[in-house]
Amino acid sequence: MVSSERTVSDSSSITGWYKSSYSGGGQGECLEVARGHATVPVRDSKRPTGPALIFPSESWAAFIEAVGRG
Repeated sequence: MVSSERTVSDSSSITGWYKSSYSGGGQGECLEVARGHATVPVRDSKRPTGPALIFPSESWAAFIEAVGRG
């Protein structure tokens, strides 16, 4: 899946992509996250065959927690 330690060049090879239920507005300015992997792939929803960034699960969880705290 990973073409380097922190990126995947073609994210369409990864399964399980979803957008947050908070995404909306029709602007297409959303990130997608893929479930079911040991690491957390994240991509731009406007570029489904573009690159994805890969985050360690612990780092992604810390990010989500920080966003939730504001």
